[in-house]
Amino acid sequence: RRLLNYLNRRDVEKYRSLIKELGIRR
Repeated sequence: RRLLNYLNRRDVEKYRSLIKELGIRR
């Protein structure tokens, strides 16, 4: 489960970038 947590943290940063781009486009 520690690996999932590590990946989740990295995914969060990528998700935040995508959300920011989507928000600006919207």
